[in-house]
Amino acid sequence: MATPRSKANRRGAAPDGAASVDAFLLNLDHPHKDAVEALREVVLGSDPRIAQGIKWNAPSFRTEEYFATTHLRAKIGIGLILHLGAKARENALVEVDDPHGLVAWLAADRAALSFADVGEVRSRAEAVRAIIRQWITYL
Repeated sequence: MATPRSKANRRGAAPDGAASVDAFLLNLDHPHKDAVEALREVVLGSDPRIAQGIKWNAPSFRTEEYFATTHLRAKIGIGLILHLGAKARENALVEVDDPHGLVAWLAADRAALSFADVGEVRSRAEAVRAIIRQWITYL
């Protein structure tokens, strides 16, 4: 007897969870793979409620819904796109304390963090965790 598939799997979405990200990273051919892995650790270490999965063909992070996606096609290094889910939220206004100037605002509810390499991910880890902790309060 076949077991029912989850709603996400019926839609053809990738499975959620650490195993799916592990498999994705195992097969990832990227010049900054070490930075992607370090950024994953930083994001997951920001709050125990943060889970992970593959969304938009990249490692992504969520609490109740997805709020961050690794940007693998950055011209230099890698990035992290912060958002409030798949759809833009009308009248959303996110504010974060960013004393290090890491946040590049893309819209009122979307921002990007950029990293040239793994060293930059590691050196900015605590500042990134602080930004993420603030960001997830808007979900």
